[in-house]
Amino acid sequence: MRSFRIGSAFGIPIKLDATFLLVLPVFAYLIGTQVDMWISLLNDAPFDAALNGDALTAGNGQWLLGAVAAVGLFAGVVLHELGHSVVAMRYGFTIDSITLWILGGIASLSDQPEEWNQEFYIALAGPAVSVALAAGSYVALQVLPSSLDFARFVFGYLALMNLALAAFNLLPGFPMDGGRVLRALLARNRPYARATQLAAEVGKLFALVMGLVGILTLNLLLIGVAFFIYVGASGEAQRTVMNAAFEGVTVADVMTHGDDVHTVDAGDSIATLMDRMFQERHTGYPVMRHGEVVGMVTLDDARSVKAVERDAMRVEDVMTDEVYTVPIYANATDALDALQRHGVGRLVVVDADGEMTGLITRTDLVNAFDIIQSTDFQATRQDLDLSGR
Repeated sequence: MRSFRIGSAFGIPIKLDATFLLVLPVFAYLIGTQVDMWISLLNDAPFDAALNGDALTAGNGQWLLGAVAAVGLFAGVVLHELGHSVVAMRYGFTIDSITLWILGGIASLSDQPEEWNQEFYIALAGPAVSVALAAGSYVALQVLPSSLDFARFVFGYLALMNLALAAFNLLPGFPMDGGRVLRALLARNRPYARATQLAAEVGKLFALVMGLVGILTLNLLLIGVAFFIYVGASGEAQRTVMNAAFEGVTVADVMTHGDDVHTVDAGDSIATLMDRMFQERHTGYPVMRHGEVVGMVTLDDARSVKAVERDAMRVEDVMTDEVYTVPIYANATDALDALQRHGVGRLVVVDADGEMTGLITRTDLVNAFDIIQSTDFQATRQDLDLSGR
């Protein structure tokens, strides 16, 4: 879903996913309906807050408390992700953004650390920040006067929730923080890919148990988190396996070279394009004008034109003029990242001068991965390099 930038910190864009706009009012409502329960918890040891429940819930007080506490909770989530990000930046990693969404926050690193100690400290930084926030909120609860019970309630709630956030994230549910700590420790004496697979299996088992508990207790949030962990663990494991398989494999090894690339002219009719697609069994083409790539056209673009208009309409009328490229010397995983990031099925491969030299598609990468997995491709490639052929 669409995300909106709301600011930045340490040069990192802070974004709100559209799903966050749905979950924030829900959290505010839930907190508001449970104010009495939270007051009871905070009035007991070790908080001994002595909050005046009647005063806090008078009028619309409980809904205002819910709204402020919900905003404070998600502010803590942002700081949690900033903890990860700042430590990652100290190790030289670029942070693309921090995004708040329906299940919390995500810090998007441009690359994932493969040194166990780097991942260990990056993963622990978020929970450490949450623990510090919990401690600071507890101190604020104790030192603020009783005349500020509204603020004391919010700080007390945040003390509890930030501590819970740290504890929950440290559970070994890869790819959560605890799962990443587990992978880092496993990677001390194992290959990174193997450590990822082991941590992912633990994460999937953890997600299945969590999902079962969620089903038995009819807890939709728990079921959602379990689904996220399972999918995340599976995706991370697959991604690591692909990185290992594509090690040393460049775009040039996988792409369709220029002489074999099928293109269409910007002035061709949609009818001609559809005939080409049927004859050549291709569903997407680079679009050329005067020898230069000016766009991409796909079967979906052609389908958008009514049959009676296909002789009159030209390719340039329906093509996408955003042409995404990848350098010929880039790693195959860089091409895969670009395909996923842009949400497209093919990339134009360019040389050092920016000229088209080939085309790489998602199918090319999948087929190459399947071949590498079923053959000793890397060893064969190294033998060829050594023999100079």
